[in-house]
Amino acid sequence: MKLGIFTKTFTRPTLDEVLGAVRSHGFEAVQFNIESAGGEPMPTWISEAYASEVRETMAAHGIEMSAVSGTFNMIHPDLNVRAEGMRRFGKVAAACGWFGTSLITLCTGTRDSDYMWAHHHENASEEAWRDMVASMAEAVEIAENHDVTLVFETEVSNVVDSAVKARKLLDEVQSEHLKVVMDGANLFPKGGLKRMREILDEAFDLLGGDIAMAHAKDLERDGEAGHVAAGTGLLDYDHYLGLLEGIGFEGALIAHSLQEDQVVESREFLLGVMDRARA
Repeated sequence: MKLGIFTKTFTRPTLDEVLGAVRSHGFEAVQFNIESAGGEPMPTWISEAYASEVRETMAAHGIEMSAVSGTFNMIHPDLNVRAEGMRRFGKVAAACGWFGTSLITLCTGTRDSDYMWAHHHENASEEAWRDMVASMAEAVEIAENHDVTLVFETEVSNVVDSAVKARKLLDEVQSEHLKVVMDGANLFPKGGLKRMREILDEAFDLLGGDIAMAHAKDLERDGEAGHVAAGTGLLDYDHYLGLLEGIGFEGALIAHSLQEDQVVESREFLLGVMDRARA
């Protein structure tokens, strides 16, 4: 596996400067956030010239765009907001070839109207599940038309809040264009930390064959996804990365949820765990 980072970890005036910072810290891969190149997170339009310039700037720095962020709230309670998110997602999918990547990251959404990573009591409803599957099927059709692959996260505050539900979604949609981005810090419901290895093992048993990318952050408490730098929280990283190594994962492990002044220490921590996992 190769170690990468979110481009938005580094705030700079230009993408060239962002990627210079990425490279200076020793990363060879990124999850590209479009705002890092002066755009909206989910633009209404992406020109070939703009996306090609991004690709060329990545190449000039020797950096791989492992994925582009295409996240929107797939089950937003306002149908118009949901439809606009899907329309913008389609623009990102159409630009992937120009960007030079084949992966788009997604979340499965929440009924919370203000923040797409917030829990809502209706997320567990059958209606929310049906809406999410319908949105995902529409997104997958777009992905198939543009020959790209969608990677979604299990996230305790979203509709797919467990590896079991992630497996169910994959089985219901049944497309080679739908895969998983594994994030070990996102798997633990309230009270789940005492079963950390059991929950991680279950996730890899159910999803190991469908993991296309992985995230590296940490968690401070159970019942909520981690939002701290890898190596500063409670996640058993030796077990997590050992499981990734065990399935022969060769994709990108993308660091995020960290401040720039934490990058050096967190990268060193991750590289150390990766070395132990390979031993």
